[in-house]
Amino acid sequence: MAKKEHKVRLLGTWRSRFVHRVRLALKLKGIEYEYIEEDLKNKSPLLLESNPVYKKVPVLIHGNNVVSESMVILEYIDETWSENPLMPQDPYDRAITRFWSKFIDDKCLAPIRTVLLTDGEEQEKAMKEAKEALKTLERGLKGKFFGGEVIGFVDIAASCLSIWSEVLGEVIGTKFIDSEKLPHLHSWIEEFTSIDLVKESFPPYDKLFASYKALREDHLAAKFSQN
Repeated sequence: MAKKEHKVRLLGTWRSRFVHRVRLALKLKGIEYEYIEEDLKNKSPLLLESNPVYKKVPVLIHGNNVVSESMVILEYIDETWSENPLMPQDPYDRAITRFWSKFIDDKCLAPIRTVLLTDGEEQEKAMKEAKEALKTLERGLKGKFFGGEVIGFVDIAASCLSIWSEVLGEVIGTKFIDSEKLPHLHSWIEEFTSIDLVKESFPPYDKLFASYKALREDHLAAKFSQN
């Protein structure tokens, strides 16, 4: 069993929204850690050994404990380091927090990724799904942050929708979250990204844009070459 003071390492990639979640949680908790950048085209023995099932990032290594999947890692961090809690204390509120966090992954991020990597009817269908999901998420945002007046677990889960939704929208020539159709989410992004600690944790916008633009072009080229 790892103790709080044991060494913390994080395997990730600079572009990953899911890795960013973990890095942000570690920053909010004030946890020192070693970051190890992975090349997913040439995965390291450490990554393959640490996450033999999914073989992907993020992976948190805390002493002898190895934890994968960003949401699972966030809960592990919050339960291991109790300072500055991300999860609410009430069992029902914790359940609601898990519900919205899963909703963000399954219903928001999944179709947005499909929009990025497709075109034509498939892209239109995914765009419709993404917009409907974002409307639902909009209704779930009641205050300044999802957690009320301070950043909480759902805000970290939704960090994937902040700068990334803007970048991916620019890549495909659309806007996922605007002030007219989704005023609460738009205000949340402005408030969330204005916090210095959050702002400093983001990868450079131009670098993200170039990377995702290349990803889309490569994916579509590979798809067309198979037809």
